[in-house]
Amino acid sequence: GTSTNYYWGNGSDTASLNANSWNYNNIGSTTHPVGTKTANAFGLYDMVGNVWQWCNDWYGSYSSSVQTDPPGAVSGSYRVIRGGNWFSGDATSYRSAFRDDFTPDFRYYNFVFRFVSRP
Repeated sequence: GTSTNYYWGNGSDTASLNANSWNYNNIGSTTHPVGTKTANAFGLYDMVGNVWQWCNDWYGSYSSSVQTDPPGAVSGSYRVIRGGNWFSGDATSYRSAFRDDFTPDFRYYNFVFRFVSRP
């Protein structure tokens, strides 16, 4: 749903990061309640910063052709996480396209799975 590096535009400067995410500059070494920063284009809050979000996608290489919302690998050993967390070291991990991978059984206090429901 974005065409820029960050859902709020191309601002990786400290002021833009602080206004749109809980990050290493402004969080105070703890997580914060969801809904305290700006929502993305889908109306979802805190999708970057604060905590990493587990995704349903298996980690794998994307096709080199231009794609919109590529589905990722059909199977694998690693699941995708996105969004960065409060102690991510720089703005790179808050980019809309940034992803990392971990085995599904990996547990850490700043990795979450977010449940979303429709009214």
